[in-house]
Amino acid sequence: MTALAVPVFSDLHLLTVLAQTRSYTQAARRLGISKASVSMRIAELERAAGVPLVRRTTRSVGLTEAGQQLVDDTQGAFSRIEQSFASIKDLAGTPRGLVRVTAPVALGRQHVAPTLAAFLRNYPEIRLELDLTDRFVNLSQEGFDLAVRHAPAPPDTHVAWVLCPSRSLLVASSDYLRRHGTPAHPNELGSHQCLLYLRGSAAQSWAFEREGGRKGGESVIVAVNGPLRANNSEVLREAVLGGLGIGLLPDFSAAAYLAPRQLLRVLPQWQPRGFFAERIYAIRPWSPQVPRAVQCFVDHLRKSLGAGFPLG
Repeated sequence: MTALAVPVFSDLHLLTVLAQTRSYTQAARRLGISKASVSMRIAELERAAGVPLVRRTTRSVGLTEAGQQLVDDTQGAFSRIEQSFASIKDLAGTPRGLVRVTAPVALGRQHVAPTLAAFLRNYPEIRLELDLTDRFVNLSQEGFDLAVRHAPAPPDTHVAWVLCPSRSLLVASSDYLRRHGTPAHPNELGSHQCLLYLRGSAAQSWAFEREGGRKGGESVIVAVNGPLRANNSEVLREAVLGGLGIGLLPDFSAAAYLAPRQLLRVLPQWQPRGFFAERIYAIRPWSPQVPRAVQCFVDHLRKSLGAGFPLG
C-alpha cells in the first residue's frame, strides 16, 4: 500500500457525501469540516485519480461520469462501515452524539422546543440541532437524522414512528362572527373572509365531511378566498385572533385558544378533510439500525406529544 492510499480513502468517503448533498457547504457541515477543506480534498482526490470527478456550476455540484462510477463502487462499503461503527458506539452505556432534527415552525416552536431542556438534562451526552422550517427537507441530502412531519403517510423508503393524532380546525374570533355572521353550511364560506395556508392550488378550496347524524358521510368542497395567505399557521392564527377572517388551522396551533374562547370553532359538525394530515410522525431515512441517541429523542417525542392536542 502506498503512502497516498490513506488520504485517498478518506477523500473517497468525502466524495460519496458530496454526491448525496450536492453541496460543498452541506458536505462540510455533515462532516464537521470547513468548506475550504472540502474543496481542497476533492482537488487532491482528482489529482490522485488523474481525471475530473466533480462538475461545478454556479448553482449546483454534480459528478462527472468517472466521479459517479467511483461513488457507485464505494458508497455501499462506506455505508456498511458507518453502520458498523454506529452499532459499536451504541454498545456504550450512555447515549451520546449529535442528533440533527427538522420540524415545522409552528409545531416546533409551540410543542417541541418547550420540552428540549428536560430531554437534554436527562441525556447530557446528546447534542441537538433543531432546524425549524415549513419546507419539505430532503433528509439524506441535507444530513438530518430525523424529521417531525405532519404527513398522511410516511415514505416507504423511511423509518417512521407515529407521534400523535392531529386534526384540522375551522376557527374564527367572536368579533369576526359578530360582524359577519356565523356560517351554517360550508357553502356559505364562499361569502366570508377566509385566511388561507399557502399550498399551491389546494389552498383555493377546502373540503369538509359531515360527522354523524342522518347525513353522515356527506361531503362538500368549497372555493374560498380572503385578504391573507401565509405558509405558517401561527401567522394565520394571529390574524384570526385579530378578527381578520375564518382560518383553517392544525390543532397544535389552535387548541390552546379554544378553552378561553379566544377562538371559536366554526361548523364543528363538519370535519375538514385532506388539508392537514391526521397524524404527526417522526421520520428518518431507512437504516438497519437506529442510533441510540436518535431512538431516545423519538421516545421523548412520543411521550411528550402522545396525548395529542386536547381541544379543551
